[in-house]
Amino acid sequence: MSVARRSCAVLLLLAASHAPAAPDNALVERLREGGYVLYMRHTSTDFSQNDSNSRSFEDCANQRNLTDKGRGEARAVGEHIKRLRIPVGTVLASPFCRTMETAQLAFGKATPMQEARGGPAQTEDPKRYEGLKKLLSSPVPKGENRVISSHGNPFHALAGPPYLAEGEIAVVQPQGNGGFSVVGRIRLTDW
Repeated sequence: MSVARRSCAVLLLLAASHAPAAPDNALVERLREGGYVLYMRHTSTDFSQNDSNSRSFEDCANQRNLTDKGRGEARAVGEHIKRLRIPVGTVLASPFCRTMETAQLAFGKATPMQEARGGPAQTEDPKRYEGLKKLLSSPVPKGENRVISSHGNPFHALAGPPYLAEGEIAVVQPQGNGGFSVVGRIRLTDW
């Protein structure tokens, strides 16, 4: 192979390695039509912090918060959603600082909602996730997608394994009457 051909091949490989990745094309086309729920676990956090001393949802100093890496991940997700022309309507978030910040950085807006987290706080309450289940199963108008920025545990409790990684999105198709199905998952590395 000539030097010129080798150089061209290397340049093509470099260009391909820097090209943005994308979720499955068929899934992206469906998301562009709208009607789905994008359930996003907050992006990377500082696990040396915890919520045990938090006095309120606004008490960010006493919660597990996003790292700088997590903030960058949230911004990147938002940029990819825009780049792929995926329409976003309502953005709901668990009222914790990390989920609100993730939604704000990724989508530019967030409405705090206890139902997006799952409550009441008593873990033994069988109705703990009824509000979240309703948000996941309620129809979403065509032409937009509902976003829920929340945590891994509530989604796992309703949808089963595997747990969502930090920054991962589960694409949910609402079926009404408390029913929904997970039709795709988008990891941070899939964009």
